[in-house]
Amino acid sequence: MYVGTLSFDLLLGDVHSLKQKRSVIRPIIAELQRKHAVSVAEVGDQQLYRRSEVGLAVVSGDPAQVTDVLDRCERLVAARPEVELLAVRRRLRGDEDE
Repeated sequence: MYVGTLSFDLLLGDVHSLKQKRSVIRPIIAELQRKHAVSVAEVGDQQLYRRSEVGLAVVSGDPAQVTDVLDRCERLVAARPEVELLAVRRRLRGDEDE
């Protein structure tokens, strides 16, 4: 079993309230879930208007499949014009990892 995770550090555009922030982040989360069948949530910077940390996880028996899904998810978020992708942290763990 292989588990891959991504953590996105995002800067949001013209956002002035938490309600506006949710209106930007929720569609991104929904699209990631719908297109790639991953677990995803906003995991940090929840009280800041213009920043967000989104975490994502995928599980598979094939490490190449995990890497492919993570690559596609990263490209999807990077292509969104309403957010600026400041950083991405990626991890891939297998059964043999401690």
